[in-house]
Amino acid sequence: MASENTEFQPYSSAAVVGTADWELDCYSRPVVVEGKKLWEVLITDSEGKMRICEPLPSNRVNSRELRAVIEKAIEEADVKPGTIRFFRGAMFNMINIALSEIEVTARPSRATYALAQWLEERNREVYPKMEGYRANMAGGGVASFLDIRTPVKLPDALRGEKYAFVSLPLAEFREGGGVDASTIGVGRLCPIDPKFPSDAFVPGVVILTARADALASWLAGTEICGFKCDLRKRIMVMESDISTQFLVAKLDETQRAEGIVYEEGKDALDGLHFVSVQKDENDDPKGFWLLREIPENL
Repeated sequence: MASENTEFQPYSSAAVVGTADWELDCYSRPVVVEGKKLWEVLITDSEGKMRICEPLPSNRVNSRELRAVIEKAIEEADVKPGTIRFFRGAMFNMINIALSEIEVTARPSRATYALAQWLEERNREVYPKMEGYRANMAGGGVASFLDIRTPVKLPDALRGEKYAFVSLPLAEFREGGGVDASTIGVGRLCPIDPKFPSDAFVPGVVILTARADALASWLAGTEICGFKCDLRKRIMVMESDISTQFLVAKLDETQRAEGIVYEEGKDALDGLHFVSVQKDENDDPKGFWLLREIPENL
């Protein structure tokens, strides 16, 4: 992949063959150009192979200009998108309007893993080298120290009978390992940062239920992006789309202690974790998702 410059120039690798699942962001960056914030449109595919960066003048940040950038990217791409995901709630209306007149499925979702990884790279390696960089402007979002969301209850027909905190060697998710597209049912695997050691252990949750097929199919139809233990509220929740939470289970003292270890394991791998839906311990997964909690301050 070509290296990115640190000037206020468009950057594109649209000629690279990517996937039909695209990820999009449009937001201001921690850089001031002629007294105004730098705005950028970033477009990548789900594997991070295709990357497009298009600066937008601050007086032209609107759905029409954004649509024009997206349409140009689609025109130049070898693989046209079927789905475009975007995670930034603050830009929901503008992005949704821009995508409404393009023949793609727009999905508000925090399962934008390749995009998050690219933004982290740019925040670390690109923006600080730009003229006009302002460190005090870094961090596009605000961390939620007080989460006041109320989780939505899962339908009774989709509740699991048993839950277990488990872990798998990270090597299982790399080439030659046992977890790949052929073994995950209706699930999905997020990209793994190559810096992680293969002997690390990825924490996960196994959901055991006689209704495994129904639950896995339902999960596949949501924008599942994470399973989190809220240790203060003593509950386990599923994170979906941009801000929705589903109540998965209440945690007793033993489960809360296991939840602490689970959350510590996630922190050690930048939020990486998995969930597997099975009929019993010996059953192949009906759905297996490798997930990552993306940072809130992108």
